[in-house]
Amino acid sequence: MCSAYQGCGRKQDTTTKGKNSMSARRTAALFGVSAILFGGTFVGAKAGLPYFPPLLFVAIRFDIGAVVLASYAVHQLSPADLRPRTTDDILAILSTGIVVIGMTNALIFVGQQYITSGVAAIMMSLNPILTPVFAAFLLHEERLSTRGILGLILGLIGVAFVANPDPSNLTGSIGLPILFAAAVTGAIGAVGIRWTNPTLSSTARTAWGVPLAALLTHGLSVLAGESAAAISLTPIAVLSLAYVGIGSGAVAYLTYFDLIDTVGATRANLLFYLTPVVSTLGGWLLLGETISLVTIGGFMIIFVGFVLLGSGSIAVVVSKRLPRTWKQWTKARMWVDGSTKR
Repeated sequence: MCSAYQGCGRKQDTTTKGKNSMSARRTAALFGVSAILFGGTFVGAKAGLPYFPPLLFVAIRFDIGAVVLASYAVHQLSPADLRPRTTDDILAILSTGIVVIGMTNALIFVGQQYITSGVAAIMMSLNPILTPVFAAFLLHEERLSTRGILGLILGLIGVAFVANPDPSNLTGSIGLPILFAAAVTGAIGAVGIRWTNPTLSSTARTAWGVPLAALLTHGLSVLAGESAAAISLTPIAVLSLAYVGIGSGAVAYLTYFDLIDTVGATRANLLFYLTPVVSTLGGWLLLGETISLVTIGGFMIIFVGFVLLGSGSIAVVVSKRLPRTWKQWTKARMWVDGSTKR
């Protein structure tokens, strides 16, 4: 009996480890896809902004995203799955569409008119710093450890090296407070989604949220006096619009909001440390922008900061695939935390 019981226990342990490993791979995939697609937004926006008024560019982007998401939702979800049933459902949809998608993107596109993309990257990388600040008040389970705080600081320093801005561009620009407001808005919205307890899936909330973002940005475009006559539909304009509309306007938000549900707002927003890396590499490959040794050093600092923050989901994969590496990393992490004698 004992032997049979122990064998059953081993089977359960194996099953649990298998599920954890699958969950870890899914989380890593969500993180990677979100970071790549959102990072590409800066490249697509830079390529397309000369041909569109900024707010109208955002609005049309979400028009396209709304059509794509509606088609996806019709095939993947039932009417009951899409129907909001509680107050928390409504609050989560509003946080998704109005705050995280609509206002944040409107502020980003407007702010980038006044400052360089490097400075914009620094300002938006404040999102992972601001998220745990707001989460500390609303989401007690998402408080970071000392190691996590150190990782956040290193990540921010790394982003500064990647962006490598001209100091003269850091002062006297209205773009700075606008981009800071975008970072604050994105952080508050992400925490707000996590704070609610919606019955709707992240896919359903995104399908509702993107059309709301489109309506909001169209309204802001009209108030700003923008005109469709200012649009110039060149091949580059069409390609950039297709990317920011489908790739980062629909698919990226599906993976991002799923990631928030999976790992929480604080850890999900760590992807904004990687988006400057993706946008820098994309600018180098597609727009002929240069990458300096300082930028490469910034990549390395971001990586160290990200590793310090760690992730339980990713750790499952590493511990299973690379047990020796995981053992050494665990010892080093305990040393940093002061868990062992130095």
